[in-house]
Amino acid sequence: MPEQQNIEYKQSWHDDYLKWVCGFANAQGGVIFIGKDDNGNVVGVADYKKLMDEIPNKVKDLMGILVDVNLHEEKGLYYLEIITQPYAVPISLRGRYYYRSGSTKQELIGAALTDYLLRKSGKTWDEVSEPTATLDDIDDASLKSYIAASLHAGRIADVDGLSKADLIAKLRLTDDNGNIKRAAIVLFGKKPAKFFNNCVVKIGRFGKDSSDLRFQEAVEGNIVYLLKEVLEQLNRKFLTRAISFEGIQRIEKGEYPIAALREMLLNALVHRNYLGSSVVQMRMFDNHFNIWNEGELPAGISLDSLKRQHPSRPRNLLIADVCFKGGYIDAWGSGTLKIISTCKEAGLPDPEIIEQDGGILVTLFKNKYSKEQLQILGLNERQVKAVEYVLENKSIKSAKYQEINAVGRTVAAEDLKRLVDLGILKQVGEKGRGIRYILSEQ
Repeated sequence: MPEQQNIEYKQSWHDDYLKWVCGFANAQGGVIFIGKDDNGNVVGVADYKKLMDEIPNKVKDLMGILVDVNLHEEKGLYYLEIITQPYAVPISLRGRYYYRSGSTKQELIGAALTDYLLRKSGKTWDEVSEPTATLDDIDDASLKSYIAASLHAGRIADVDGLSKADLIAKLRLTDDNGNIKRAAIVLFGKKPAKFFNNCVVKIGRFGKDSSDLRFQEAVEGNIVYLLKEVLEQLNRKFLTRAISFEGIQRIEKGEYPIAALREMLLNALVHRNYLGSSVVQMRMFDNHFNIWNEGELPAGISLDSLKRQHPSRPRNLLIADVCFKGGYIDAWGSGTLKIISTCKEAGLPDPEIIEQDGGILVTLFKNKYSKEQLQILGLNERQVKAVEYVLENKSIKSAKYQEINAVGRTVAAEDLKRLVDLGILKQVGEKGRGIRYILSEQ
């Protein structure tokens, strides 16, 4: 059995492996085998009798926990099995904290350590009270907008006549002493930057790559405000629209489905790591759009999980709960599935979701065969018409190209060669009349 989340193989013992024990204790527990190679084959350990006494004592003296150390034998070779149970309290080794994630051991420092210690105490970052905050720091308009959305979604009741203080308390955004919690500021704060400097969404319009910044905007505020203002900024300054007419009716079709954009923004704002210093970043390019937020995936959730039914494990429990009651999100881990399905319905390629630079990057791609995209590539009307023909009829031959565009063989050959050079079409078949052109992705 290969190494995995809760199994580690070591050919011999070194005291540095106490870090692995600490990591298992802080995660879901695990087993270290001493005397096995990376593939789990027994190679034996010579000083097993000495280690049977030393290892449990060192673990107890340095970490204050107990481990089981068992001796096994296979074909005359001895190996040790060190079993570490998960602990409900944080475990440190010489003042440092380690955590087992996947098949690696990580030292927890900075924001990651703070987040871990909070969770071990039964709290998340957003549930902590902010002693200097008062009800005057809560924006009435944002709270009113939220309550209207909650009533419309049917997820909140009995709010008629309640004061601001009562509403905040009903949403569990105050502690037992009436102090305002961090979640209240992030969700409804007048000036969240007074307390946290990362309640910002940066939007940039780029050219050929990330070094070619054309213009940018920074939108600052609470989540209720950001949800509305960021989408309006995208529509006013960053998105172009393909406009067509059906009779006298003007039809506008967005570059990307608004439901996908909204869901991407919601995921970034609700599930981001507010302990970090980075802000949410949106980048608009000619052919794609992406959004990045700080915060890695929670334990037990993989990138593959996001593409199928999976449980909801929010980093910010209180923020997520309030957003659910407002009808902004569902509590079923369906956000990424909505992004994928709406792109599919709009005829766009599958979105890309990756972990990058300590956060999650979600990218939407335009339909590379849309008329708008083909014109951006510099195709003439004849070539655009040919691609549209291939989309409908699977392939095109030179004779058909000449027919639908009323051009000669030479022009057709030059146009088709450029389509092949650009990677839009590819040539298949034998020479002469047997040659036809299909989409490059077929």
